[in-house]
Amino acid sequence: MSGRIYNFSAGPAVLPESVLRKAADEMLNYHGCGMGVMEMSHRSSTFDEISKKAEADLRMILSIPENYKVLFHEGGATHQFSAIPMNLLGDKKCADYIVTGTWSKKAAAEAKRYCTVNYITEPTKGRVAEKSTWKAFSPDAAYVYYCDNETIEGIEFREPPEVPAGVPLVADMSSNFLSKKIDVSKYGVIYACGQKNYCPAGLTIMIIREDLLAIPPLPFCPTIMMNKTQAEHGSMYNTPASYNIYIAGLVFEWILEQGGIEAVEANNRKKAAILYDYIAESHYYTNPVIPENRSQMNVPFLGPEGLDTKDWLAEAKKVGLVTLAGHRSVGGFRASIYNAMPIEGVEKLVQFMKDYAAAHKF
Repeated sequence: MSGRIYNFSAGPAVLPESVLRKAADEMLNYHGCGMGVMEMSHRSSTFDEISKKAEADLRMILSIPENYKVLFHEGGATHQFSAIPMNLLGDKKCADYIVTGTWSKKAAAEAKRYCTVNYITEPTKGRVAEKSTWKAFSPDAAYVYYCDNETIEGIEFREPPEVPAGVPLVADMSSNFLSKKIDVSKYGVIYACGQKNYCPAGLTIMIIREDLLAIPPLPFCPTIMMNKTQAEHGSMYNTPASYNIYIAGLVFEWILEQGGIEAVEANNRKKAAILYDYIAESHYYTNPVIPENRSQMNVPFLGPEGLDTKDWLAEAKKVGLVTLAGHRSVGGFRASIYNAMPIEGVEKLVQFMKDYAAAHKF
């Protein structure tokens, strides 16, 4: 690990060490051009090659159909909470939201500024609400929105929700993008911010079906937030987050080197099983999410009543395990085990959890 610690942050998060080393090697002089990527013009032929290769590799990884555009948006996922309704409502007045946790709840609240929001579900502790409790989809909804992985609650969909035929499904995949194989054709829009699985904060990738670009944006939608504008200008209507695109491209290369999305998914399942299996057998720690909805990326867990959380975190830090505090809204602990977290990191975490439990039994 070359002195590096195991960083379990939910974001900004760990990146592959080989990617960071390559970026470091190219920091001052990218491929002999005499400057680094963050210094070069986004209009240069060199950066054009970087951007086009990044998109081509992403298309290969996810088998993105030809009738989908890949857009490199600036900003984060929260930026899209407004951009989605402003770009997809058109002349319709409502949208359906499947609300399962903090981030889909925030997205729905923002959408209410622009349209009527039909809440198909409300957050249900420790799970996606039972399908039998879902409200009816709106007959005139512009789109159906959901968050594929709720980072804070540790809730993930195994399969995309079934929605009425002809209604675009919009997915926030910020915290599990590129962690598993998906069928892009089932979605109208997929978006994911970068600081989880593929680059530093400041870039959001969107995969959008081309026909949705024909929907007129709301009149007050800023030009820079219009998907059609970004598509027409190859994501370069303005200066993009160029260095982030470069890092994303390196991560895409890394995924292909691992054996593609299938190999990455298999590794992620193995890591998650190591942690979940120990929690289940420990009788000391508990996970609040039902098995069929447990996230492969973000694993929240609790210790026994009376556990000194600050002491636990301090002891974990002593052995090189950091950023394990649960989100302030839920407490406890959370281990985010994104693509770049090696199995050794998860194994070391489990060993620490065992050691701490043995030394602090109640």
